Amino acid sequence: MADRGLLIIAALLFAGAAAAQNASAACAPARGAAQPNAAEMHEAEVLYLPTPHHVVAAMLRLADVSKTDVVYDLGSGDGRIPIAAARDHGARGVGIELDGRMIERARCNAREAGMEHLVEFHQEDLFRADLRQASVVTLFLFPELNRRLMPKLFSELRPGTRIVSHRFGLGDRAPERTIEAGGHPLLLWTVP
Repeated sequence: MADRGLLIIAALLFAGAAAAQNASAACAPARGAAQPNAAEMHEAEVLYLPTPHHVVAAMLRLADVSKTDVVYDLGSGDGRIPIAAARDHGARGVGIELDGRMIERARCNAREAGMEHLVEFHQEDLFRADLRQASVVTLFLFPELNRRLMPKLFSELRPGTRIVSHRFGLGDRAPERTIEAGGHPLLLWTVP
C-alpha cells in the first residue's frame, strides 16, 4: 500500500511538472516579476502539484460556492481554484502562495481569464496569512502540513466556513463528507 501511495505522489509530481511547463509557455511573467528566495524555490519545486480542472470544479461544487463567497486557496499555485471560483460561481477568490513565480503566473492567468477584478493573489506563508474573510478554504497540501494547519483553520475561520481538501485529511479531525472526483478523494469540513 505504501508503494502505491509513492507511485501516486510520483505521478502527481510528474503531471505537475508538465503542467507547470505548459502554463509557463502560455503566461510568462513580466520583466522584473517577483523572484523566489532560496527557501521558496525549495518549497515550490517540491510541493507544486496542480489540481486537475475537473477536480477543481468538484471541489467548488462540494463547498457549494456561490457569488456571496470569498474562496481562499492555500498553496494556490497557478491560481486555477480562485479563478474558477470567480469565473464559474461569481465568487471572489484569494490565492495564498509562497512562490513569487507562481503568483505572477496566477495573476497572468487571471488577466487572461478576464477575472482579475474578482481575484487577488498574495505571496505569503499560509501560516501567517489572515484567513478571517474566507467563507470557503480549499487546499491540496501534504498530510503533515494539513495536520499543522488544522488548529489555525478551526480557530481563525468563522463558523459556517467550508474547508475542502483534495486527497488528504486534517489530522485526526474526521470530515463531514467525502466524495471522489475521477479517483481523487475530496474531503469537506464546516467550521462549527
